[in-house]
Amino acid sequence: WPVAMSGRDLIGIAETGSGKTLSFALPAMVHLLAQAPIRRGDGPICLVMAPTRELAIQIKDEIDKFGSDEKVRCALVYGGAPRYAQVSECRRGAEIVVATPGRLIDFLESGVVNLKRCTYLCMDEAD
Repeated sequence: WPVAMSGRDLIGIAETGSGKTLSFALPAMVHLLAQAPIRRGDGPICLVMAPTRELAIQIKDEIDKFGSDEKVRCALVYGGAPRYAQVSECRRGAEIVVATPGRLIDFLESGVVNLKRCTYLCMDEAD
């Protein structure tokens, strides 16, 4: 945990079911709490990239378990689903965005999401 909480770059390798999501989600929440609050149109402060819709949903579910008490808003952005709800969620402001690459690129190009405040990046399943 000391390395994960130090604010340094980190590569984590572990087996499925070992708690990898928490290994980046908890330090992300600590990082968020040290930042100025985001305003509508800001954010996210933390971006989590996932290769598949299923993994993105699973990551958001885990983040929501631990972030709801701290009022951490987490938006889920992935293709193969209607854009409207995802656009609304992002525009309301979310400290964390969990996204698949295709829909994130779409939202960046259309101005739905910007990364001006993003200071924490996680690429899950980067291998």
